[in-house]
Amino acid sequence: MASRFRRGANAYDKQGRAYVVEDIEDGIVYCSSDSGMETEFPEAALTTEEERDARSAGKRDRLYDRLKQSRVYQAQTGKLDRAASEQVLAKIERLLPGILDFAAFAAARRIMSEGGDRDLIATLSVAKCREVFEAAKPEIRATLLAGAMGSPPEVLVGAGRLGDNLMRAMLDKFLAANEAEFDGFGDRGR
Repeated sequence: MASRFRRGANAYDKQGRAYVVEDIEDGIVYCSSDSGMETEFPEAALTTEEERDARSAGKRDRLYDRLKQSRVYQAQTGKLDRAASEQVLAKIERLLPGILDFAAFAAARRIMSEGGDRDLIATLSVAKCREVFEAAKPEIRATLLAGAMGSPPEVLVGAGRLGDNLMRAMLDKFLAANEAEFDGFGDRGR
């Protein structure tokens, strides 16, 4: 029977440690670690790089479902007007393009951190985070945006009715406090 492993390829144990396959014989995989330590495993105790990547991809795909189902996207903290929330979201995106992407990513990063999945933050797709964000009710999106801007949701939504100058002032205040992070976010791949 042919082995799933080949000499020189990486193999991973259940803890995720990597080994280099040196030889395969009678269902036993002989490996060496980065430190040069030699060890052996039954074939069933190891995964190939392709198997590991497939599991990681599946975990990343489930990640966005977990975002949608998180309390952040399901529970609304206050009573906001739906139409006013939609209006402020549109106005802010017009005045500062990319800020809704920033808010969507900030929400996803928060959910991942609170859920103990900080290691997956680097794999988040801005486009997929934005899809999750856009699927939420306008009131929830306005609340998340307000959180990213450091403003109470009622204040942000109320300011959306007043005019562009007040909104620009709020955005300027946000940028003054978060300019480096926002600019760095703009450089991130989508």
